[in-house]
Amino acid sequence: MNQDTHFGFKTVDESEKAGKVAEVFHSVANKYDVMNDLMSAGLHRVWKHFTLSTAAVKAGDKVLDIAGGTGDLAKGWAKRVGQRGEVWLTDINSSMLSVGRDRLLDQGLILPVALADAEKLPFPDRYFDLVSVAFGLRNMTHKDIALQEMCRVLKPGGKLLVLEFSKVWKPLSPFYDFYSFKALPMMGKLVAGDASSYQYLAESIRMHPDQETLKQMMLEAGFGKVDYHNLSSGVVALHKAYKL
Repeated sequence: MNQDTHFGFKTVDESEKAGKVAEVFHSVANKYDVMNDLMSAGLHRVWKHFTLSTAAVKAGDKVLDIAGGTGDLAKGWAKRVGQRGEVWLTDINSSMLSVGRDRLLDQGLILPVALADAEKLPFPDRYFDLVSVAFGLRNMTHKDIALQEMCRVLKPGGKLLVLEFSKVWKPLSPFYDFYSFKALPMMGKLVAGDASSYQYLAESIRMHPDQETLKQMMLEAGFGKVDYHNLSSGVVALHKAYKL
């Protein structure tokens, strides 16, 4: 029996959420990178660089990038693991995956690419040294199942990195709310021709678990240790989970 879940601030049947999220990302795929730079004033590049640099990935490692979108992290992982390594770029959305694949090809990177649902990963147990997901977990219908799948495909000793919008430092909340619900949809309308998708993205951030709640979810998914780092006063948090 299907249950209700949230799509932004709206309540929808669980069976409908994935399709509605897909519509959002089909709509924004071609303007995704431009909007990321505008929305974050370029800070998303700093957050991703921190994620890449803190991972301690080694040459020859196997890395899975989930909800990899336009390929920013996959590109960084590929540089770090070298020719002996293996980096998979995956996304559930075909439009985003196509943009990411083409962008990597334009930069001379040929990586394995797969259309994949994070709740049903098409990979064997204990295969990867590292799994990453940047700004994708909050869009997943069953986050607990997705986290269990990420744990399953990691080798013992492997790491999961989740870079995601989180609970901002309280004194900044009024300013952040004004920006999110007034400025962001307006930018979406002017640049991407789509205000409603960016309204959803702002709402989805507010519905995502805060730092401590997500840490507990990761422990319950089977990880032995979880740390997190707040970036930009908690606008974003990087959770790092270890499989024992």
